[in-house]
Amino acid sequence: MTDQASVFSAVVAGRRSLRAFTPEPVARATLESIFTDAARAPSNCNTQPWQVHVASGAVLEQLRQSLPQKFMAGEISMDFPYDGSYEGVYKDRQYGAAKALYDAQGIAREDKAARHETFMRNFTFFDAPHVAFLFLPEPFGLREAADLGMFAQTLMLAITAHGLGSCPQTALSFFAEPVRQALGVPANNKLLFGLSFGHPDLGHPANHCTTDRAALADFVQFHGDTP
Repeated sequence: MTDQASVFSAVVAGRRSLRAFTPEPVARATLESIFTDAARAPSNCNTQPWQVHVASGAVLEQLRQSLPQKFMAGEISMDFPYDGSYEGVYKDRQYGAAKALYDAQGIAREDKAARHETFMRNFTFFDAPHVAFLFLPEPFGLREAADLGMFAQTLMLAITAHGLGSCPQTALSFFAEPVRQALGVPANNKLLFGLSFGHPDLGHPANHCTTDRAALADFVQFHGDTP
């Protein structure tokens, strides 16, 4: 393995979804470096179909106060349907990830109040000082959403490479209209998900959660001759 490949593997292995951050903000120069690197992500015909709005400071605190209240009041506004269904091994993986998170925090299965409190931390961004909201302009759809996913992965790797942490959150897509209003985003930009990021709070038990990955043979099939 080359030195470059070794560094990349370390960055990939270091990226995981963290759910507790310190309030320390990230310097603007570092933010610009991270997003400049993320912009190297591939996209269909180089369309680069992503619009990113990064909330920090007072505007983020406004959202941190309002979104939990909106969720509890049932004020949900989504731009894309949340209708995926997990069955079989995918359901097992989902269950295993949730169990690992609750176990890391010492939350019993029957402790519904503690589980609810953990879930609600999504809407206060796990105390992160920054949140990137990722939008697709109309009329983009599934193919361009895949491009946005590649951008998001590149972004998370860049965040990790800078010694920071992140957590992608589809739960933040529940509030498309309030987020647009708070950030002054045009109505033709549709919110796919959000990404909380910053300096990890490594002492928080939620960040002790680890999840495994499927064996290579479970998801990759090699066809034809290889050396």
